[in-house]
This record gives sequence, C-alpha cells and structure tokens, in this order.
Amino acid sequence: MEVKATLYNKFSDYLKNKYGTKVYKLPVNLPVSCPNRDGCLSDKGCIFCGEEGAGFESLPNYVPVSEQLLRNAAYIGRNYSAHKFIAYFQNYSNTYLPFEDFKRYVTNACMENVVAIYISTRPDCINDRYLEFLNETSKTMQKDIVIELGIQTVNYKTLKMLNRGHTLAEFIDAMLRIKRFGIGSCAHCIVDLPMDTMDDVVETSKVLSALGVDQVKCHSLYILKDTVLGEMYLRGEIKPVEFEEYIERVISFLEYLDPSIVIQRLAGRAPEERSLFCNWGMSWWKVLDMIEEKMKAEGRYQGRKFGYLNGETCIK
Repeated sequence: MEVKATLYNKFSDYLKNKYGTKVYKLPVNLPVSCPNRDGCLSDKGCIFCGEEGAGFESLPNYVPVSEQLLRNAAYIGRNYSAHKFIAYFQNYSNTYLPFEDFKRYVTNACMENVVAIYISTRPDCINDRYLEFLNETSKTMQKDIVIELGIQTVNYKTLKMLNRGHTLAEFIDAMLRIKRFGIGSCAHCIVDLPMDTMDDVVETSKVLSALGVDQVKCHSLYILKDTVLGEMYLRGEIKPVEFEEYIERVISFLEYLDPSIVIQRLAGRAPEERSLFCNWGMSWWKVLDMIEEKMKAEGRYQGRKFGYLNGETCIK
C-alpha cells in the first residue's frame, strides 16, 4: 500500500512556510449585504444561509475595521501567542460595496501585523475596477490579497436548487479575472450536498484544478433553523448524506485535486444554538481526525488521481 507522508496541503503549513511563524485569521464584519438577499437578484438568499451570513463569531459591523482587528488580535495573540494575522472580510459579499467604501475598508485593514487580507464574496460581485485597486494595494502596502469565492458545486442544477443566483459561468469568469490581476484565489465547496453525487464532487475538484485556484475551503453541510433548507429538513424533504459517504466524498475530492492547491478547511462549524444538523453531532476536529485516519489507512492523499490536464490522459 502506498502511503504519502503529506496527506494534503494544509493551510497552517502553508502559512508557516510563507511567513515564518503561525498566522491567524481575524474576522472583519462590514456593513454589507448580498445581491441575493437585497432584491438585486433575490430577496430569499441561498437556501442554507442564516440571517448573520457566515460571520456568527464576528464583532458588530458598526465597529471600525481597525478596532475589530485590534480587539481580535489582542484576544488571539494572548491565547495563541500569535504575532502575525490575516484580516478576513468574512460576512456576506464584501465586494458588493460602493467602490470608495470598499477602498476605505481595505486600506484601514493594512495594519502593521496584518500580512494578508482575505476577502469573501460572490462570483457575480467581481469587477475589474475593484481587482485593479486590490492589485495596486497589494504592491504598495506589501500585503498578500486573496479573494474567497463561494461556488459550493459545479452542478448547475444544484446551484439552482440552492438559489445561488449565479451559475458556473460567473465563477469561471471571476476566477479568470482574479488571476489576470495577480490576486490570490480560494473556492468554497460543500462536498456533501444531498442533491449532488460523487461524480459532481469529483468534477468540482477537477474544474477547480483546471482553473488554477490557489486555495480551497471545504465545508460540511450544516442546516440552520429559520432557513429554507431548515424547513425542508424538518419536513423530511432533504436528508443529509451518511457520515461514511461524507468522508469518502472528501477524500475523493482531495485525490483529484491539484496537489499544489492549499486546503484551508475540510469541515465546518455552525452556531450550536441555531443548528438543526451539523457534523453528525461530532466536533469538527473529530471529523477531521477521522478523515485523516482513513486516508492514512488506505494510502490516499491529495493529488493521487491528478493527471487529467494538459492531455496527460491520452497523449504519451
């Protein structure tokens, strides 16, 4: 049995190698919404999205960016002996802002101990004007910048069921534009969507590899109260995949993924008091341990089945 020492390209290792020490993300919460919630595309949002978006651990969005970073850095630094940080614009669609507001928030995040700025947004909220500003800011302020895009799956039927408000085309366009301006990229995926199959999981991995995505964040599906998905779950219209299938999907996703792509996360978390389902009742770190144990036992690793680009399958 083949066993690879490095199971996958871990984010923590990447950061330590790049910056010479441990680096921690500091969440930044901006007063911004989403075109899928404010009526531009829809007023319902994605069927899995809660009222607070993804920022359930963030400070209120009326707190100035610099103060959010200082307060969070003081807490993280004290508890984890951290000295370098990533400013993470986490909640909702952070490029869905008036241009001057966006510039001000990003500039305010360029603090001394902040080595990078990560910006979470939607594929249909990417614009050359914003990317040009980020490219110039990265050069002048000497900060790495990464844009995190939610795609979840490349299955267009599933995207429609999720009420994402965009298709695969917008994601491809956004990724190509991001690369053109020399900005880093990260894709968010949910590998255990009940409406997807293993073929969809593998194809998502292959598309991300073909596009040259720099980083990937895998979320396990969690179901929140007071969401469309939550109501579907309570009515028995949707059933989470079995835990064993989830583990297999994650590992298969990794096997087809370009081994150079950095893995930010393989399991997610949710606000416990608002969750109907999350991680099969286990902690995220227990889920991660079980993924890694299975990979070690079966000699599986990131990129084991990567070899389908540049005509490698057919041209010898």
